[in-house]
Amino acid sequence: MLSKEDERLLSILRTNARTSVSDLARLLNLSRSTVQTRIARLEQTGVIKGYVVEYGDKFVSSLVSAHVSIKVKQKLTTKTNVELKQIPQISELYAISGEYDLIAVVQAQSTEQLSHLLDDIGNLDGVERTNSAVVLETKFKR
Repeated sequence: MLSKEDERLLSILRTNARTSVSDLARLLNLSRSTVQTRIARLEQTGVIKGYVVEYGDKFVSSLVSAHVSIKVKQKLTTKTNVELKQIPQISELYAISGEYDLIAVVQAQSTEQLSHLLDDIGNLDGVERTNSAVVLETKFKR
């Protein structure tokens, strides 16, 4: 279970994962060594998995995003998932219930690149069929 201090630490790191240990210590009113120990423990216990680059709003707004529903041949599910993970423009992949098995969130730099990506996904061995929907506008994101 996370302590209140751990929750506050994680909140600050979610806002800016590059916040220095000194700044974290000052903001949390803890010593640097205590903060370093807490971060190490959170990493070791898997609470913190890693640190990522977050794209800027200007760059994200220039991308063409689509949700791609994917129907997979059941015997090739694992192989297909591995192949989809190798496509860097797929930012998220979800297993879902219903007619399709997966939903991929794809981000391309142009509609032309998106078209090629959709072809690449559709041509994978384990993919039976796809259905895509281009995101026209993001109303909000949490």
